[in-house]
Amino acid sequence: MKNLRGQKRDSLVAKIFFPISLAAIVGLVGCDARTGGDGHHEERGDPHHQSDVVRISGQTAEEFGFQVSPVGPAVIEETIALTGEVRANKDRLAHIVPRFGGVVTEVKKQVGDRVSSGEVLAIIESSRSLTTYSLEAKFDGLIMEKHATRGEVVGTDREIFVVADLSTVWVDLDVRMGDLPRVKPGGVVTVKSTYGDESTRGQISYITPFIDHKTRTAKARVVLANEDGFWRPGMFVTGELTLRRSEVAAAVPTSAIHLLGEKTVVFIMDKDEYRPRTVQIGVRDGHYAEVRGQIDPGEEVVVLGGFTLKSELLRDHFAGDHGH
Repeated sequence: MKNLRGQKRDSLVAKIFFPISLAAIVGLVGCDARTGGDGHHEERGDPHHQSDVVRISGQTAEEFGFQVSPVGPAVIEETIALTGEVRANKDRLAHIVPRFGGVVTEVKKQVGDRVSSGEVLAIIESSRSLTTYSLEAKFDGLIMEKHATRGEVVGTDREIFVVADLSTVWVDLDVRMGDLPRVKPGGVVTVKSTYGDESTRGQISYITPFIDHKTRTAKARVVLANEDGFWRPGMFVTGELTLRRSEVAAAVPTSAIHLLGEKTVVFIMDKDEYRPRTVQIGVRDGHYAEVRGQIDPGEEVVVLGGFTLKSELLRDHFAGDHGH
């Protein structure tokens, strides 16, 4: 199936076309037929209607930005949309506390510094022995917090450094109560940054067994590899949880589907003729929908410009009723 341009242009055509559809088309390409000076009709062919057929020349269709795509196979994913936040992996987060109380004589690292396992963070003079000892990192990571200054008295009751290994991070996603029965450990989630186009996939490793009393949601956790450091703690993200993947033989982009009266239709293109075809919709996602009924793979459907065709059919319908 062709990779088609998005629905924004279709939306724009939809917004501007209906108030001016008749005037615009008549002004640009003429009406069905014109009467010449000799009293005979001069056929123009752009566009005219016959029953439920709209005829538009290829040039006019191009001017109005029409796009078509063949009906064809697709993989349709049933998904749940989630929102969440990147957090440090607490299994790789060290709160470093002095072994003995004393006075800080030297601070060697600052917030944001990268450290290696065994690297000295600070030197402390013990109040017990009056000898100095070093405070060291226990693994490779990044200094996230520092609560020590030269000359400061420190004890053994609080950390003075927090070191995080950010080669993996947690993504905590909010799950609404109504969605909880369908969210399971092992589920595949596509995580997307809200600040750009970056995305990656991971699996749900844990779901909280309780509901947050303020948000009325549970948390689903995804562990992401983060060797390049793109995923930063505090970053907001969206998640798309895949519940089911269905392979279908006949599908169209969702932008091809329209309501015409009480019927669901797609517009079939055959050369310069466009006809609405009633279909039944099967499974669908945010991109494609399965179509069933009198429609065959390979038939060309309008994916951009359908609102224009629908407006023309409705205009003719109303004009016909007025004529009676």
